[in-house]
Amino acid sequence: MEVNPLSSGKRLDSTHSMETFDTTTIIIRLLVIALLIVLTAFFVAAEFSVVKMRMSRIDQLITEGSKTAKVAKRLLENLDYYLSACQLGITVTALGLGWLGESTVGAILGMLFEEIDIPNSVSTIISFVLAFSIVTFLHVVLGELAPKSLAIQKTEAITMLLAPPLYWFGKIMKPFIWTLNGSARIILRLFGVEPAGHEEVHSEEEIKIIMTQSYKSGEINQTELSYMQNIFSFDERIAKDIMLPRTDLITISNDASMEDIIRLVEEYQFTRYPVAEEGDKDKILGFINAKQLFTDHMANKGKSLSYYIHNLPIVSEYSPLQDAMLKMQVERTPMALVIDEYGGTAGVITMEDILEEIVGEIRDEFDKDEKADIEQIHERLYRISGRVLIDDLNERFNLGIEEEDIDTIGGWVMAQDTEVSSGQEFRYQEYTIKVMEVDNHQVKSIYLQLPDQEISETEDIG
Repeated sequence: MEVNPLSSGKRLDSTHSMETFDTTTIIIRLLVIALLIVLTAFFVAAEFSVVKMRMSRIDQLITEGSKTAKVAKRLLENLDYYLSACQLGITVTALGLGWLGESTVGAILGMLFEEIDIPNSVSTIISFVLAFSIVTFLHVVLGELAPKSLAIQKTEAITMLLAPPLYWFGKIMKPFIWTLNGSARIILRLFGVEPAGHEEVHSEEEIKIIMTQSYKSGEINQTELSYMQNIFSFDERIAKDIMLPRTDLITISNDASMEDIIRLVEEYQFTRYPVAEEGDKDKILGFINAKQLFTDHMANKGKSLSYYIHNLPIVSEYSPLQDAMLKMQVERTPMALVIDEYGGTAGVITMEDILEEIVGEIRDEFDKDEKADIEQIHERLYRISGRVLIDDLNERFNLGIEEEDIDTIGGWVMAQDTEVSSGQEFRYQEYTIKVMEVDNHQVKSIYLQLPDQEISETEDIG
């Protein structure tokens, strides 16, 4: 008669053979092992989800009326404590899994090997190795890696699901967790180390990476990404970078007649104009609002031009944009005068110029004919204003121009040839720069031909 190994109930020395159990014991042990794997997955997923969850999102969910979010907020407010709870749970379940798993799986494999008449000396070793590998695989894959990936990808959903049971687990195990945390702090202090919190702080570069990844994953759109990128570069800008230069400055002389002012406003369609003493741009008295001036003129109030001149705040051409904006806000003016190191007029800067650094071009009904500073003509050909900064072109087109004393591409062209004329071409590495417009020794615009193997070097870019 054949003997059923599952009902034999014999036990051998564990150093020489694997343990054997009856069917009921094995089933119970397998169920306990499955439960331990589930508990391990629970604590791993809870740990990664609460760490990755943002408090701002929790506050938003609370505002929307989520009761679970209130529980989650308690976890995030006491993150160190509940991370310790997760670690306690992971450690205990892992120990239990190691204790039960290897012996149970080993027993099952041992009985299978006994059925196929493999010698005990061989089956013991093979069973131990296979049992250890199987239990380790199940623990790592099902208990660690899978829940970790799920918690990272579905952070909010996992946090909302696991927050309540984790909260109550922390309450029940409070004496043990408190003891373990206290012991850890004591040990750290013995080595002169003060325990740190878990506040997450990101550097500017990390935030840029996060924003880029969010854009790629579809969480934010291109416009939002551009705004964030512009904000980060905003504090690196100075007034000189975006000011309307002196050469392009349209001023009104303080002795100009009303007819002259009307003709000037009709031509340029600006709202505000700097007022220069006897037309000297180095002697700016302030600015006038054309709307205010013409409204009073239509009402025949007959006041002199000096009455309408408003004070113009002064900033250095090297003043950061945020300082210039703050000064305009304090003095309640939409315009500021930019002076150079010698005290002369370098240009003017407006609140609109500053806002455009963040939101991009702002155009009104009078800007129909205004062209963008960088305009694409063909796939590899661009029309570029001479006022565009070299740094901006280096960043966008990877030009690699290094000039410490020259800021704009127009200035760079003038440095190559002070007698430059329209149609003249310059080569910089593989790039071709062709002068488009020159006015009074100032390069107004250029063509930039990007390198392309498919484009012939002799191709006319004009």
